[in-house]
Amino acid sequence: MNATSTTGLRAISDQLVSTSMDEFFRRRAGLRYVFFGGKGGVGKTVLAGATAARLARNGRRTLLASTNPVHSLSNLLSQDVFGRSTAVSGIPNLWAFEIDTKDAIERSKREIREKIQWFLKFAEISTKADEFVEAATMNPAFEESAMFENMVDLMFKDEYDVYVFDTAPTANARRLLGMSKVYSLWVNKMLKSREEARSLRELLSFTKKKEADPLMDYLVSFRERIGQARDLLTDKERTAFFFVTLPEALPIAVIKRFIQWFRDFGIPVGGVVVNMLIQKDQVRADSPEFVRNRVAMQDAYMKEIWRDFDGAVRAVIPLFDDEVRGVPGLSRVLPYAFGTVSGER
Repeated sequence: MNATSTTGLRAISDQLVSTSMDEFFRRRAGLRYVFFGGKGGVGKTVLAGATAARLARNGRRTLLASTNPVHSLSNLLSQDVFGRSTAVSGIPNLWAFEIDTKDAIERSKREIREKIQWFLKFAEISTKADEFVEAATMNPAFEESAMFENMVDLMFKDEYDVYVFDTAPTANARRLLGMSKVYSLWVNKMLKSREEARSLRELLSFTKKKEADPLMDYLVSFRERIGQARDLLTDKERTAFFFVTLPEALPIAVIKRFIQWFRDFGIPVGGVVVNMLIQKDQVRADSPEFVRNRVAMQDAYMKEIWRDFDGAVRAVIPLFDDEVRGVPGLSRVLPYAFGTVSGER
């Protein structure tokens, strides 16, 4: 990527981007939970990595975490960050963590088994917990539930100044972040049923002594935890969800559909980042027809992007001539994503 092409693309971007990524983060100094989502293969991991690098280089203790079952964070950073929080070589203040999906699911199964066994014992029901555990964990949303719990655990530990999440493809991210509302509705129904059952039990009891109800205590505690998670996820001063797209029909259609859903749900949308744009000044009249056709196609979709996401486009990232890997790769992305390198503002 030569200097001329860098200047050309950024000049076009600066003319059309009303609020850049850099300006967005400047205006929200208290931003702590940053999410990147979109259709699979659009470059969410790269943009999440570049954003985390920028925040870390500006002196904020930053955790870059992947909740995507198909991890690519270790590959991006050229170091193993799977299953544990690991300091990123070459970038002070930055740690990365690919959540072990299998471990998260197995841990959730163990916790569910313990809770069910505890409940059956408390209710004096002589049934084995295994069949209940199997029914609970065979639910298609169980994996999202387990990942949500891990994500919330990271947020609640409050060990870092800012958390940047590379999420699963948008449909999964929608369910993942939507778990807070699902949990809240479920817990409220459980609490109501439990309260009715306890009242009936006390009414039929010959003793006036109120018995301890560990299940009720657990449900109340769980509701408070989920309420706190919802507060964090819907706080526009602390949370922002960015959508990454390519200048192509399907990725654009996907994020159009989900941006409104996220807004309706109350999750603050930070904006849209366009990735892998072929730079026109790199294409000549004698360039292969395939390349010229791709440029024409992208040009048409860029007009659609500027029109339909008016005011929400935060950055335009070019298509590089090789893959983005390691700290040098992220450093190439930063000037386009933030107009800044090495923490300069």
